[in-house]
Order: sequence, then C-alpha cells, then structure tokens
Amino acid sequence: MRSVTIRNVPCFAERLGAPLEVDGVGAIPVDVGYGGMFYALVDATALGFEIRPDEARDLAALGEKVRRAVRAQFDVVHPENPAIRGVSIVQFNAPFEGAGTVAKNTCIVSPGRSDRSPTGTGLSARLAVLHARGLLKAGEAFSHLSIIGSRFDRRIAAETACGGRPAIVPEITGRAYLAGLMTYLLDPEDPFPEGYTVADTWGVSTHTRQD
Repeated sequence: MRSVTIRNVPCFAERLGAPLEVDGVGAIPVDVGYGGMFYALVDATALGFEIRPDEARDLAALGEKVRRAVRAQFDVVHPENPAIRGVSIVQFNAPFEGAGTVAKNTCIVSPGRSDRSPTGTGLSARLAVLHARGLLKAGEAFSHLSIIGSRFDRRIAAETACGGRPAIVPEITGRAYLAGLMTYLLDPEDPFPEGYTVADTWGVSTHTRQD
C-alpha cells in the first residue's frame, strides 16, 4: 500500500465525560481532546446513529448544534499557546472495541459538513482521550474509517507532557490522492513580495465563520 506516516504534536484530553446541554437534545456526555485543534467527541451510537452516508445530513445538523453549544459552555485553551482556544470540530464516533481495532467516525466541520477523511487531528484527539481513560497504551494502535470508508491508521508513539498535563505523541498513516496542480508566480515588481498584514479580514462571512 502506498502511504505516508507523520508524527503529530503532543495531544491531550482536555476533559472527559463532561455534560453538555444541546438545544433540542438535552444533556449529553462529551469528551474534549486536542489533536492539533480542539475536538468535541460524541458517541454516535448512544444517539441512535450508525455513521452511515444516509445519516450525513442529520449528523451535520446535530454536529453544528453540538459545536455551538460546546463553544458557549466550555472555555478550552491550549496550555502552551493561548491563541488556540475553543472547540473547532465535532467528531461522532462508534464505540472503541480495543487496541488494534477499527471504528467508524465522522468529523463535522463548520458550517455543517462531514469531512471526507477520518481526519488525522481528530484521530489524534481520540487517541489522547482513550489514553487518558486507560484504554490505550504507548505503542498500541487504533484506526478510524470515515463515513465514506476512507481510513487512517494511528498509534501512540510515545507518552509526553504538554503544559504540565499528561499527553501523547501520535503517529498517523494514511494516503492522499493528487487532485490538481497550481503554480504561483512572483512578479519582481510586486511591492508586497512577502504578503501583508492588516486587521483580520478573513472569515467575515456569516456562512463560513465559527461563532
């Protein structure tokens, strides 16, 4: 199989089994893990989902409800980088069945779409949560299948610390596919060859920003 393996940054569980009030659903338990960004991890099975393609719309709608709720109710901040703040993505998971197994997942990205991949940062966050619960040890592996069947394999390469809290260093193995080529040119007369910095003007559309 053609693939690549990368080593991620230190990842950790921020909170486990925290009760979250979700509009129209009620209180549900949520894990929050950092895998390169903050994820809210939700047991899809407990909410009646099997993570099938025909459930994608309902999962996306619920994922946005969960994301808005968790950002409002949980103030999560990276212990070494205060600029990294707040849950960015909601990850619906099938139950963990042990080291070396594979489980379905789908990651809902704003404004409500299932990612085509299981996401490496999402799998890293889940490994950190599983490690924090004592269910996965250093050297052990676990894999995710996305809602359309794409797969990432990952193992805990090492235990470490991040901002004084227990953390892991995950390694992820996956494959990508060439979708296109792009050429960037630099005009020698361009007065801003290294770009520019002004007040934040990105993501101001209410259709794309994370509120």
